[in-house]
Amino acid sequence: MERALLLAPDAIARAAARMAPAPEQRWMLRQPRAVRRSFVAEVLDRPHDEHAEQAWMLLQDDAVRQSYLREVLRGH
Repeated sequence: MERALLLAPDAIARAAARMAPAPEQRWMLRQPRAVRRSFVAEVLDRPHDEHAEQAWMLLQDDAVRQSYLREVLRGH
């Protein structure tokens, strides 16, 4: 289910974001489809790489990282 929502068109992912329980999930589902696809390929498709999520975030552009800080870590 998680994979399907992340790969869904933007409108579906944004609708799912309104119901997601965790701030990280809401943030991810509000990201553009290209960002979500990248997360699936680099993180979800590599379940045995314990550092995949951290590496993925570090490789994102400034706008993505800043929005994560603002919306998830600082709660705004």
